[in-house]
Amino acid sequence: MLHVQTPNFLVKDEASGKERLQGAGDVFVFPSGSVVMWNVSEKLAHSIVQRILPKAADKAHPERVEVEDLEYVEDPSREHSKIVGDTIILGTKPSTSHQAEHTSADTPTDNTTEDSSPTTQRDADTILAKIAFSSALARSTKLAVLENMLNTYFESTRPIPTTLSQGSRLRFSRSFILRKTGELLHIRAQLNLYGELTDSLPDLFWDSPHELGLESYYEQVGRALDVGVRIKVLNERMDYASEIAAVLRERLSEKHSTELEWLIIGLISIEVGFEIARLWREREERHDERSTEALMREFLMKELGKSQE
Repeated sequence: MLHVQTPNFLVKDEASGKERLQGAGDVFVFPSGSVVMWNVSEKLAHSIVQRILPKAADKAHPERVEVEDLEYVEDPSREHSKIVGDTIILGTKPSTSHQAEHTSADTPTDNTTEDSSPTTQRDADTILAKIAFSSALARSTKLAVLENMLNTYFESTRPIPTTLSQGSRLRFSRSFILRKTGELLHIRAQLNLYGELTDSLPDLFWDSPHELGLESYYEQVGRALDVGVRIKVLNERMDYASEIAAVLRERLSEKHSTELEWLIIGLISIEVGFEIARLWREREERHDERSTEALMREFLMKELGKSQE
């Protein structure tokens, strides 16, 4: 996961028309291709997604863009964060454990550097909380992309069940069947090979202090966005899509077998044709008075007659 902070800059308030300080923003880029941004203007967000990141995007699906928005507010009176509806309450108050550690270290012989100050520790804890929320949001967004891809797959294979129910033959080319099989395998691999989609908890949270409650933040977003239910439903829909792909593979195998059968029939027909032509030529030669066989027979009859005399 890549974390980048944007600098402070001025933005124009749409309500008052005055400029205000936007403040530093946070951008989190995940291996799955999801990007989560905090306190970043819409203009800058579009610039990052459309101009900077596409260079490393999946060229096979450049149109796969999914956007999810959640509001968030910072509450300096809270140590821990939570989700209320569709709003993230981000607690920015330093935890009591960090305050106690800093107080015990605040002695005349204190050599504590600026990095261990409560403000710095508070910022670090806030970043970790944002990472926890961002991981869950990235998981949900990636899942939405896969849901759209599967919907597109179903749209392209919609006529198949209707055609089968009417007793008609499936008239699909070999390239179409192979392409649809590959699309389904690609979607299933995207769902089951990315750790942030199938793992109950990313590895990052196992290394973080338990007191921060990052696991709880991750699970709260998952429950708010129904990630677990959506993964289950997506797998069930892919099972149905696998049945369609199996029908297509059977059709491909049947078509290949039929082509081989017709090829064998054609070869046998050619061989029979050659044999018939050969027999026909032999018959014509027997009835032709000037054929080699007729002349030989006539010669033998003459020789036989001479010998009898």
